[in-house]
Amino acid sequence: MEEVVKTVTKTRTQPVFNRILDFLSSVRVGVFFLILLVVLSMIGMLVVQQNVQGFDSYYTSLMPAQKIVYGYLGFFDIYHSWYFNFLLLLLSLNIVLASIDHFPTAWKYISQPKTEATKAWLKNQKYAESLDKVVAIEKIVEVFKKQGFKAKISEKNGRVNILGQSGSLNRIGAYFVHVALLTLFLGHFVALNTGFDADVRFEPAQVTNEIQLIQFNLANLSNPNADIQDRFNVQLPFSIECTDIQQKLIDPKGSIEINNTMDWRTQIKINDPSYSEIIADVSLNKPFSYRGYRFFQASAITEGKAREMKLEITSDSTLEPVFVTLSRNGSVLLPDGTKLEYEKFSSDFVVGQQQATANEFKNPAVKMKITKNGETKSAYAFANKISDKIPIGAPVFGLKFRLAEFEKVPLAHVLSIKYDPFHGAFIAWYLGGFGLIGALIFVFFVSHRRVWAIIDNQETIIGGNTNRNHQAFEDSFNKIKADLM
Repeated sequence: MEEVVKTVTKTRTQPVFNRILDFLSSVRVGVFFLILLVVLSMIGMLVVQQNVQGFDSYYTSLMPAQKIVYGYLGFFDIYHSWYFNFLLLLLSLNIVLASIDHFPTAWKYISQPKTEATKAWLKNQKYAESLDKVVAIEKIVEVFKKQGFKAKISEKNGRVNILGQSGSLNRIGAYFVHVALLTLFLGHFVALNTGFDADVRFEPAQVTNEIQLIQFNLANLSNPNADIQDRFNVQLPFSIECTDIQQKLIDPKGSIEINNTMDWRTQIKINDPSYSEIIADVSLNKPFSYRGYRFFQASAITEGKAREMKLEITSDSTLEPVFVTLSRNGSVLLPDGTKLEYEKFSSDFVVGQQQATANEFKNPAVKMKITKNGETKSAYAFANKISDKIPIGAPVFGLKFRLAEFEKVPLAHVLSIKYDPFHGAFIAWYLGGFGLIGALIFVFFVSHRRVWAIIDNQETIIGGNTNRNHQAFEDSFNKIKADLM
């Protein structure tokens, strides 16, 4: 009895490195990475980040368990966490590998278009029609052009093939999306790892060449008494002087709170030894950029002050009052040489003490230095009527002052300064972000449309297909068919 020997063919497995590459280049894996990145980004939006103004008050409002869990998971600084950057790396690698795998096939639609088609293949297309007559080549080209198709003519074995197509670049539209995403990731990574954010409080006449960075030390999260803020100064290569602040109010008679504000404006002067002096305005919708530093309006210290004050001055020697405008930290000369200098403004002056409420102007008053003939005295101008019999309301050098009008402003503005030496934010948001929007519009609203015509013997066969927007293509194909019949 013969023994039957079975031959077993052992399937050869791919090397481990190739399997890893296949896994990383998988479209499904890429989608999973992208969803995970979106989830982490949403966590970064829902959990206040430690470089955002108001983080300290947000941190103190959390429960002890939340502080510990969020801290150890890196949620307070998620965009700098190792796993966020590692995920960016994996997703970028997936995009590059997937592009390498699929780009050659997509590029063939452009480099090697299908100019010839068989009758059987063409009749099996979703959109196809047989015409029992020979249509002139010029007529077909004209009809194709009328519907937006660029025609290409070829002849083989006595048969004429005409290809009309439009939007062939749409076949590689996905790679435009890939480039935009990689640009967005690169700009984000560069901005986060080469720059920093800082907030600087500015009052008029304040000059500084330093900004104070706040670094939150969350290492000892289990100690409720631990100080989580480490402050340190960073030297700037130039000095910044605040020359003016202004607040545009919806209702000039209302408060200076955010809900009554149209805009904040901070005027700064930059003195740079390497360059000329620069004066710039920073508003809500008008940031200012200088040498990699970008200045934004962040908030305001809403303690009531005045930007410009219109003073009514009366004296016993003149019948008509004199009106002058005194600026914050400014001075003005009267016709007789008397000098008025701004000293202090109180939004709610109380005799015996000077207190300024946060945003209410109950009893506004300005304190001034009055200099006449070399002698200097203090004087007050009130918006509300005050008796001449009390010392604070008595005339000074025979002059009586009244605060006729004033422009409301806060005590100070807070500017957010972002340092981005390699313009990573510009790369990310303008090139990557807007590029991604444009690429997605191109992918979804432009289609690759193709239509063929075969002229053979006594018939003309037309057919075509599209990769999207079939309704519009069907309308175009029906018009072509009607014009050729």
